Parts: sequence; C-alpha cells; structure tokens
Amino acid sequence: MTKEQAVQLLQQIGANIFAISGGRRALVNGELVLKVGSGYSVRIALAGNDTYTVQRIYQRAGNTKVKGEVANVYFDEVGEVAYQASCFVNVEFGEGVLA
Repeated sequence: MTKEQAVQLLQQIGANIFAISGGRRALVNGELVLKVGSGYSVRIALAGNDTYTVQRIYQRAGNTKVKGEVANVYFDEVGEVAYQASCFVNVEFGEGVLA
C-alpha cells in the first residue's frame, strides 16, 4: 500500500479512526497500523483483488500474535470491520464471527 492509498483508506474509514485509535496511525511495510492500546493494534492490508484484510494484532515482550482476521473486506465495510477489530475487550473477531 502506498501513502496515497493509505490516505484514501483513512478517508474510507472516516470518523471511526478516532474511535479506533484516537487518530494514531502508521504505515508499516505497506500496511496501515492503528494502535489501539494494551498491546493491541489493528492492521489493514490491501489485497491484490482490491479488497482489504483486517487483523487484530496483540504484541507483548517482542511476541506478535494475530488474534483475529477478516479477509475480502470491501471499501464500504472497512471502517466497521476495523472498529470491531479494535474492540478487544468484549468483542470476538474473525471470519467465523463476522460471517
């Protein structure tokens, strides 16, 4: 994902960006990373078929775990899916849950 594509993605997410990460965002290895808190972040990658893959990431003591993932997310759904990924305390996240 290029910087221009990341800007477009942030526009597609809209105001949810503040609910997800308080506006904190970074472009890391071509993926948009939104820091949530307590070791959690939301990682959004652009797939080759022009959809997004949204992951809930947990990182502690140098270890990184994917706690949930939803692939083939269309641009009009990416804001809601990213928001659900950010709700790590009381919301299950992943393919089976959102289907």
